[in-house]
Amino acid sequence: MGRLSLGDRSPGGIMSPAFSFQGLTLGYDRTPAVRDLRAEIAEGSLTAIVGPNGAGKSTLLKGVTGILKPLGGRVCFGSADRSGIGYLPQHSEIDRSFPISVVDLVAMGLWREIGPFGRVDGARRARVAETIAAVGLTGLEARPIATLSGGQMQRTLFARLLVQDAKVVLLDEPFAAVDSGTLVYLLKIIDRWHVERRTVLAVLHDHDTVRAHFPDTLMLARDLVAHGPTPEVLTAENQFRARQMCEACAETPHTCIRGAA
Repeated sequence: MGRLSLGDRSPGGIMSPAFSFQGLTLGYDRTPAVRDLRAEIAEGSLTAIVGPNGAGKSTLLKGVTGILKPLGGRVCFGSADRSGIGYLPQHSEIDRSFPISVVDLVAMGLWREIGPFGRVDGARRARVAETIAAVGLTGLEARPIATLSGGQMQRTLFARLLVQDAKVVLLDEPFAAVDSGTLVYLLKIIDRWHVERRTVLAVLHDHDTVRAHFPDTLMLARDLVAHGPTPEVLTAENQFRARQMCEACAETPHTCIRGAA
């Protein structure tokens, strides 16, 4: 099933994509995890990426950031570009043992603005402090990240994204291992990004959260299952089809034969 809706439109009715997937194939050792994906992500849209385990959801975010090079096709940027991407990886990809404090981790969101050796002046320090307060972590600025709970760590990472002030935000399972209070905080931040017309894509598993907070959904099962308004995508029929597609992929080896783009 193809794209049902391209999401937001400009005042003149012309669709304005932040970026698009043009026959995008991504994978590891030339085995595809995402195959021939064709879709557009509208500027300012709030999109959940869903699908069974092994569907290629996290792989797709890595393809957008450029961490993973395509095996075929490409990500074509329209109003967005990679320099304006903020990316939150999964918990398992973050080294919590690294000796860094909350305030220093949040200040890393300034790197694109000031460079790795730039000075965090008074105005920027105030900005970092305001952001830490906005996620409810005032008083924990000096605490090493290794001592944080899962919810506190996720709030810290969201604060870093707020400081980065990115036009495109990619979130990989942002609500994993967080308490209900933190979930409310993080959803408010995401809602704020949407109001500010930032483009947000989030890999999610809880379909109730998707239905309540994400207007658009892209469902993957290595191949595209459906993409469009959430009520039209999150149907029992599409979910059953996605599970069947992933099971078929697991049983049958696939090899990409196209050259890298």
